[in-house]
Amino acid sequence: MIVVTLLSKTNKEIRNLNVLENKLVINCTKVAENANSFAIEIVFNAKIIGFRDHDYTWKDLKVDLKANEFTPKIIKLEDGNYVQANINQGIWEISKKNPYQLVWKFNPEFSKPITEYVGTTAQKRIYQASNQVVFIENPTLLFSKNGALEISRSKIPFSATACFTDHCDFDTAQNLKLQRQLFKESNIKVTKGFFLNHFSKRSDNASYQNDKDELNLWQLDGHELCYHSLSQSIKSDEESFSDFENFEAPFYSNVWIDHGFQPYNFTLFKKNSIDKSDYENQLFSKKINTLWNYIDSGSATKGVLNQLNTNHFTLNSFSKGIENFSFKTRIVQLFKNIIFHYDNDEQRVRNYIDTITHTKNVLIKRKFNSILPLIKNAIPLLKPVSKVIFFWNSEKNKPFKVAQYAPLVFKHTIAEKEFYVFQTIELVDFKKALHRQNIDSLIDEAGIFIAHTYFSVDMKHYSGKMFHSEGRFDEEVVANFHYLGSKITENKIWNPTLSELISYFEAYNQTIISVDDNGNIYLKNNPSLAIRTIH
Repeated sequence: MIVVTLLSKTNKEIRNLNVLENKLVINCTKVAENANSFAIEIVFNAKIIGFRDHDYTWKDLKVDLKANEFTPKIIKLEDGNYVQANINQGIWEISKKNPYQLVWKFNPEFSKPITEYVGTTAQKRIYQASNQVVFIENPTLLFSKNGALEISRSKIPFSATACFTDHCDFDTAQNLKLQRQLFKESNIKVTKGFFLNHFSKRSDNASYQNDKDELNLWQLDGHELCYHSLSQSIKSDEESFSDFENFEAPFYSNVWIDHGFQPYNFTLFKKNSIDKSDYENQLFSKKINTLWNYIDSGSATKGVLNQLNTNHFTLNSFSKGIENFSFKTRIVQLFKNIIFHYDNDEQRVRNYIDTITHTKNVLIKRKFNSILPLIKNAIPLLKPVSKVIFFWNSEKNKPFKVAQYAPLVFKHTIAEKEFYVFQTIELVDFKKALHRQNIDSLIDEAGIFIAHTYFSVDMKHYSGKMFHSEGRFDEEVVANFHYLGSKITENKIWNPTLSELISYFEAYNQTIISVDDNGNIYLKNNPSLAIRTIH
């Protein structure tokens, strides 16, 4: 007989129970009512010897486990039992140093991160999504010696998933058409941001106001159009708020991606004293229910693409991915990665931005009164950089803060209404990030990415751009998209729009698994989802 001890970090011991009828129901409803974030510690009398990893393979407990909502919650015990969760909710953690203990966490810090900009300097702050834990069924451990049940997180059974969300900052009428033609011949679908109104410092900047016919063709080709705020450049506050309050949706579009520092942005509305209820009601009145959290898990490069693989989001993986760049470029990119992803301290991110500004003032504009502010902002950056330099071996493989739980899509309540929020991976180097080696690795791991892209970016310091020059594709990038498209055609990669992905995840997250008296694990609902028995 298996004996487990259940402990809550927010309560005293819940109970000490024997497992009966092949299952152990964990009734923690009262804990969930009183705490938005809590953890249940489960101690087995049999040793944990293996777990099912994010890539649908068995791993020995030689490494630690973190299994989020989109990773199987399945382990093996030394006595021959398979143990799995009945629901996908929460995060399982197991330490190789304590092979008898499983910790089931709900809403730990950084598992559902959201950005907001606060104060007069619009300083970045990361906070945890507001999301009360409501169980679709009491968390339960299922025990069986007949195997476990695995559910596909992809509509194509147990395949990889590639989802693009493109920011239209640099789109023009010409390159919009060229992008669409490339994706059509590559059999690739994307969620394409658009500016509803034309208001830009660049006269050729694309918008729905000026380029409606071309953008409508994107929809006819199967792409999803989504709001990228409402205009490229920022109007006065009065005009901006008027635009937000009075805009008419040209068609159904439920996805909103913040652009820049528009005052009505999801990440800025509280700073600008917009009432929460008024804000969410305005979004709902336009059928908008999906928002970007303004967070990237990291930057895609060679060996860095799968958002479920937290080993991708380390300084070591990133530095290996850029090793063929010039020494100067490697130093600049690694420094930026340390500040924005490894350290990700709100004040030091602000210091970094101000340091860059004052450096340009001194070196380019010859404004020598920026020297003291430059020094003042640069000094705080020495702390994380020095830590990395002197303790590289111990720090290089630590997952970044906002990637440690591999968040993809989660719910957030602004006032009273729930919204979906999604997290991305920054993907601007299409040569490295979409190299066939990365695509093949994504397939092997049945991985997933939700890319934050700029298909039309024309800034010189970006490498691996889609366009070599205005109106001319980079042929290596084209070849990468063709290769990706071939794997989509072969059903080795599912390529949904963002809304299609979230729709599938909605069903996936409502799944309930159970076990019968004979120890056979079965799917209790959602029979349309792909499943398989594993041993």
